Amino acid sequence: MKRVTELERCVHIQERTLLKKDQEIAALEEKIKKLQNNKIDSSLQVSQELGIKCQKLQQRVQEMEQFLKDYGLVWVGDDDSSSSSKPDTRTWTSGHSSSTFQPDFDLILQNLQDLNILGGEGKSCIEYRDGGARLISPKPVQLTLYSNGIIMFNGPFRSYQEASTKQCLQDIMDGYFPAELQSRFPDGIPFQVTDKRNVVFREHHSWEEFPGHGQTVGITTSSVQETRELPGLQLSVDQFLNKLPQSVVRAGKVLDIRGPIREVLQEAGAKEKLNEIQVESLLVEEVEKRSDQNIAVSTLRIKSENGEYTYKVRMLESETIGDLRVHLSNCRSSHVNSYEIVSRFPHRVYDDESSTLKQLGLVPNAFLLLRAKGSELSGVQNTPGTNAYSQT
Repeated sequence: MKRVTELERCVHIQERTLLKKDQEIAALEEKIKKLQNNKIDSSLQVSQELGIKCQKLQQRVQEMEQFLKDYGLVWVGDDDSSSSSKPDTRTWTSGHSSSTFQPDFDLILQNLQDLNILGGEGKSCIEYRDGGARLISPKPVQLTLYSNGIIMFNGPFRSYQEASTKQCLQDIMDGYFPAELQSRFPDGIPFQVTDKRNVVFREHHSWEEFPGHGQTVGITTSSVQETRELPGLQLSVDQFLNKLPQSVVRAGKVLDIRGPIREVLQEAGAKEKLNEIQVESLLVEEVEKRSDQNIAVSTLRIKSENGEYTYKVRMLESETIGDLRVHLSNCRSSHVNSYEIVSRFPHRVYDDESSTLKQLGLVPNAFLLLRAKGSELSGVQNTPGTNAYSQT
């Protein structure tokens, strides 16, 4: 009897629980119905609003066409078929563009002349100081145009395929200041432009970024110049230190700023000079003594295998690769044939010891590297006949 009574009590509890659940389910179903009705009503309302806006726009278009007609003008634009078949080249995404962006250099230079006038070129403003004032002119923004990108201020290099670079140049071609400079120069700023549209800027990359072997297909010649140097003047140590405060106060102590930085820069400069080894041919000394201007002298900067030393070699253009090995052996402990002489861009191995520097295009200067024989150097392959050298 006790067990039966306990079971009956459990049955009554479960019946009340089921009844409560049924009530909750009914309430939720009612809410779902209300939400569905509201959604249908809202979609109908949005459709009606869009229909009204479309009618208003059509009416405005008709009024504009009638206005142009009154003055004898006709609106000429792309129709739906032509606009759908042509991609919009004025918009870009953050990904890769389907077509290569090529700016209009002449238009950019022309618009920058007008923008410089708006930016205050040639104007001066008064800067008040303690006990006096002076006239200052706005410092222009350095802009260098290359064949494959731009450099603004002091860098870094920005390719034409970057979305930010495209937008910056598109703003200039449209006759506006670049939007990216608005926060820094809200009233505009003049530009100092350097036109190097025929020069290709090559960014500095280490070989470790390019695994594997490079392959050369055919021989191509191009008159396009190349450079790796960033534009702008290089500051001397004193000029750099003058931009820093002489001292600062921290925790009640006066700390010298320029002194320790000067010591670090001088030590770095001395170390760099110690790692550069001067090598000069005896024939160069004889030519300089005779003051013979008809014989060209080539200056080669050659990095050692581990990159620790730089050999600055001065030779005549008529001397050969074999002569270069002899000059290097005078200041190196390794065997004369234990290494290869290579150039970095384009990659080439100089193994013909009878070829002169002039024949190889290593005049008036070039940058070369030494590589231990048998070691793997990514992307370097012997391609005889290719005018492969990197002029500095």
